[in-house]
Amino acid sequence: MRLDIRYRETWLHRTNPSFKLLVMLSVFLLILFLHNPNVLINLSLGLLLLFFFYTGYPIKYLVLFFLPFFIIFVSTASSMTLFGQGTTTWVRWGLVHITKESFFRGMHLGFRALSFALLGLIFSLTTRPVYLFYSLMQQLKLKPKYAYSFLAGVRLIPVMLEEFQTVQNALKVRGADDGGIVKKMKRYAVPLLSQSIRRAQRIAIAMEAKRFSDAKNRTFYYHIPVSRYDAIFFVSMIGLIGLSYYMAAVFPYFPVTDVR
Repeated sequence: MRLDIRYRETWLHRTNPSFKLLVMLSVFLLILFLHNPNVLINLSLGLLLLFFFYTGYPIKYLVLFFLPFFIIFVSTASSMTLFGQGTTTWVRWGLVHITKESFFRGMHLGFRALSFALLGLIFSLTTRPVYLFYSLMQQLKLKPKYAYSFLAGVRLIPVMLEEFQTVQNALKVRGADDGGIVKKMKRYAVPLLSQSIRRAQRIAIAMEAKRFSDAKNRTFYYHIPVSRYDAIFFVSMIGLIGLSYYMAAVFPYFPVTDVR
């Protein structure tokens, strides 16, 4: 089963994957310790602009990717708003208790979840796994035996999906696709596990035949350089964070700066 989606390459795709990973992890930690909902909303809107305008994918796929995370945003924010605690009551109806504090905390929690999702989507949609692992070996000095192991695992996911469909079709033809969950798991797990072990053994033999080793002075098929796009990405993220703080101070959405 192959999912082939055409996309336009943007400057986000040309950014060094390791550098992009480190910057996004830093933004992730910043959001984790950010308690001002106004800043968080501005940051989420900025990430949303990056997601829709600079990932290079058709809008219908972007909406499809974004939809599950939007549902998570709505459910997270509404749960905290409807059932949270607080002293300034706005609405009380049965178990529903909406307070001023629960509303602000709900918005904060929802936009925090949305920001995490957008960071992950932007990174995954603009980073090829092959380039990421080659960059980790070249810039962050990750040992090749770990990088190639993860790389082989990622490349085998589509193959395993194809095998799952093959096993599923074979069981349907034989009329053996019914039964309980445990019985179904046994029917699927045994052939898939045996095929995976055989494939892993073949890959290991092929790599040893090509003299794969953990030597430090090795050559790489792909060279992932540090370029001007890394500076553009860094300045963009710093500008986005600075603009979020500035707009939150000048044009706040809510009259609160800390929801703790």
